[in-house]
Amino acid sequence: MSAPPATTRGDLLALTPDSLAALANRGLVKRATKELDQAGPAVTVDGDGTVRGTFPDGTAASLPTGGLDVGACSCDATTVCRHLIGLVLAYQRQQTAASSLADPGSQPCSPTDVPSAAPPSTGTGQAAWSPGSFTDEQLTGRIGARLMAAARRVARAGYLARVRRPTPTDPVPTVELGSVTVRFLVPHDLGFVHTDAVAGTRDDVVALAVWAFRVADERAPSLAEARVEVGGPANDNGSGSGLEATLLLADRVLRDGAVHVGSGMAAAVAEQQQALDAVGLRWPLLALGDLADQLTAYRERSARYRPDTLAGLVLELHARHRAVCDGGGSLRALVLGTDEAAETPLRRVRLDSLGCRVSAIGEQRTVEIFYAHAETATVLVLRRSWDGEADGAALARRRITGAAVGALASGNVVTESAVRSASRAVRLATSRVAQTTVNPSQGHWDALPEALVVRDIDALGVELDALPPRMVRPRIEAEMVRVVAVADVLTVSYSPGQQRLDAVIVDVHGTRATVTATHSVAAPGRLDAIAAALTGKNGRVRFVSGIVHRSAGEVVIDPLAVAVDGTMVVPDHAPSVASHLGFDGGDEPSQLVAVLQESRTLLTTVAHQGLLHLPATYPDRLLGAARELTKVGLLRVASAVDGFAKTLGADPGDDAVQAWVDAYLRVEVALDLC
Repeated sequence: MSAPPATTRGDLLALTPDSLAALANRGLVKRATKELDQAGPAVTVDGDGTVRGTFPDGTAASLPTGGLDVGACSCDATTVCRHLIGLVLAYQRQQTAASSLADPGSQPCSPTDVPSAAPPSTGTGQAAWSPGSFTDEQLTGRIGARLMAAARRVARAGYLARVRRPTPTDPVPTVELGSVTVRFLVPHDLGFVHTDAVAGTRDDVVALAVWAFRVADERAPSLAEARVEVGGPANDNGSGSGLEATLLLADRVLRDGAVHVGSGMAAAVAEQQQALDAVGLRWPLLALGDLADQLTAYRERSARYRPDTLAGLVLELHARHRAVCDGGGSLRALVLGTDEAAETPLRRVRLDSLGCRVSAIGEQRTVEIFYAHAETATVLVLRRSWDGEADGAALARRRITGAAVGALASGNVVTESAVRSASRAVRLATSRVAQTTVNPSQGHWDALPEALVVRDIDALGVELDALPPRMVRPRIEAEMVRVVAVADVLTVSYSPGQQRLDAVIVDVHGTRATVTATHSVAAPGRLDAIAAALTGKNGRVRFVSGIVHRSAGEVVIDPLAVAVDGTMVVPDHAPSVASHLGFDGGDEPSQLVAVLQESRTLLTTVAHQGLLHLPATYPDRLLGAARELTKVGLLRVASAVDGFAKTLGADPGDDAVQAWVDAYLRVEVALDLC
């Protein structure tokens, strides 16, 4: 193939229909393609590379170098219009035709054949290049000095990023930040960088994404996907975490217990929340907020209060501190959440529902709707609470921003009013201009990104095994929500004593996983709906969406929805019916799990009553728990519980606090692994 002329626009040739849809929307691309098939514009290229086109209706459009945003069109559109999209497509067709005429035996030029001024950097796939090759001068020219200064402030605090290099199946380099995803659609061109934030609101993230690629190129050059920490204060051995003052407050709760902590604690908590917010320690900030909520719930005698939740929050603060200081091997931004925070308004997005969870806390009902955001391969959560004792079927008729909850939970949402938080919660803002449409879902989840669809349960098990302990992971909503492809359902059983339904499913490789659901007063029709779906009463089961975890060495799925032959079943919104569950009883918890649960309950007592107010018999009960743990072979856990018992006395000090953390941490990790 002969060399392209100097004015060839490699950036436009590199744009795929998917890239154009990301920069505009899929409807515009379809309309532009249809009009181009009927009659295309006359295309010319200026000496400076500006592409111009005149359409049959007289509309004139031009595209200088620098991206679609700098294009101009004589139509009335105020943003990227179908004429600019049509001009790109017409130019691509013209170049393909010219190449074919110049060399009849050649193949049409592909997007990855585009020449570039910059040499390729580290990467894999069809186009081996890295956005890390962009210079800071180029970034300043793209986003301006003011936004570069804002990006440097974020980098000084430190942030976490997931970097995905180009591959043959996905040739677009991508960086997932805390509340936004950045995609580099055209090699070596900053004019075609796409973010899912509303244009102009978070352009500083372009610099953050480039810097993340630089770090990944240096530390993990051979990995197709890498999680990296960028910037932040140095974390040498012996340095602190920034949580020292917060831990003093948490230790006070542990010594006094929820029963004896006075109302004066609220002022101390508020002061610490301001301090954590000021330095951007987002995950400890959220944990401290939850801890304060638990103390308030106890004072108000609210059903929201749970001793195990309070104890878990105290443990979480200590665990995060330990993970990043004194030689801890964890990424600071991953454990402390120093990502850029708050909320990010999203562009026009499509969200595919993966189901719903309805929960009850006292007389309050909470609905959580889980959405797959295919463009970023993430799951977002829409949450809304109401007072009252309505069940899932009644809540399905409630409305959020004009749409019924049931429709939102079983449909695909296209909206211009979504706002995403760093923790992947999403809300739909009320707007007279931005539109939200909801269409029923047929459960065609096979089109979702591979990161969200599990076709190999063994591979999912490996992913779960590689996770760090739950109490130091990012506080991300729906972190482990997945869609699992089902080849067959082997058994369905019901345990009346535990009000639990268990079903064994297999993938195409014959690997098993267990679908486990429990009865809830807020969703009385849940179990019957799941049983009907899994036993094939409504058709063949294709997929199960749910929260996945490990238990007793097996993959367990807490189901949110079931896709059955073109329909989507949302069990938590199913009406209550006369139950026909009459299957064989399920297994009771194993002896090992029962012993661990008893030990956890015993340790939880400390956060409730306080180290200074434990009964005289408490140390003996701990020693008894240690003996039971020894019998089931958990020697290190038993040693930690025994060590805590030996620190108790008339005036337990810091050694008792640290021993409690050691024991509770080992028990919790052991339970997570069971």
